[in-house]
Amino acid sequence: MLVLGIETSCDETSAAVVRDGRDVLSNVVTSQVEIHQRYRGVVPEIASREHTRAMLLVVEEGLRQASAELSDVDAIAVTAKPGLIGSLLVGLSAARTLALIRGVPLVEMNHLEAHVFSPALVAPLAYPLVGLVVSGGHTDIYLSASETEYECLGHSIDDAAGEAFDKVAAILGLPYPGGPSIEKAARGGDPDAVDFPKSYLGPGSLDFSFSGIKTAVLYHVRGRDGKGEIPPDLNVADVTASFQKAIVEVLVDKTVAAAEARGVRTVSVGGGVACNSVLRDAFERRGKAAGLDVRFPPREYCTDNAAMIAGLGYYYLNSHA
Repeated sequence: MLVLGIETSCDETSAAVVRDGRDVLSNVVTSQVEIHQRYRGVVPEIASREHTRAMLLVVEEGLRQASAELSDVDAIAVTAKPGLIGSLLVGLSAARTLALIRGVPLVEMNHLEAHVFSPALVAPLAYPLVGLVVSGGHTDIYLSASETEYECLGHSIDDAAGEAFDKVAAILGLPYPGGPSIEKAARGGDPDAVDFPKSYLGPGSLDFSFSGIKTAVLYHVRGRDGKGEIPPDLNVADVTASFQKAIVEVLVDKTVAAAEARGVRTVSVGGGVACNSVLRDAFERRGKAAGLDVRFPPREYCTDNAAMIAGLGYYYLNSHA
């Protein structure tokens, strides 16, 4: 079965063709990062307009790279939630139109579930598993009994981890997006130089809160009113390394705790922040110590992409066949 996937939940316009849920024949992604950099974040109206401009070109390129025609497509999968409303509508409109033209099934996907599934694009996952989705807009933990069964165990109650990275980067005057900028700035820094707070929200909680650490960085850098100038002698490497460590420790601690509490041995980690090398290294160490099989997708499948939508869509289509 050839599934055409379409993803437009935020600022990446993506189309992919995946065979039988795992064989990625194409995965085309166009990013709007340069457009949104001046605003230090994604502007919804601009994002939806750029999706409209790119949509058909991306679909055509996805089919071309897969050496396929629209007539070869057996089904279409598209991101329906969560995301920016205007951006989602562009992808949904395109997918519904193409499905109607072709007369093929359409499945509307939750792209957070697809992030949990994403490591399966390169090697099968063992279920049940615990999945961490960590991105600019979401930090969620899921219990997944199969490719099509997901239960949210915890979520961010304020800032998501990726949002905290972006805001701290802005405080320090580092470029947008914040995740790559902070990881780069932290190289060579002392992760124990600053004892930033780690919010665990009480015993057993699997929810996340990163607004406090963002404020702690602001006060550390710009004074108690948060309005001072950045000191000329500020060791940015130490600050960013300490901030990064505090975020990573909470993410790893809660995910490992969730896996141990549910008695599962497989952990999946997806989303844009899953590109972070410090996070990957920490999960590798903790996972090995706890006897867990921790799986990350390749970095091209960490950020929003249509391959994971098409791949997971195949299983949803077959579960309702």
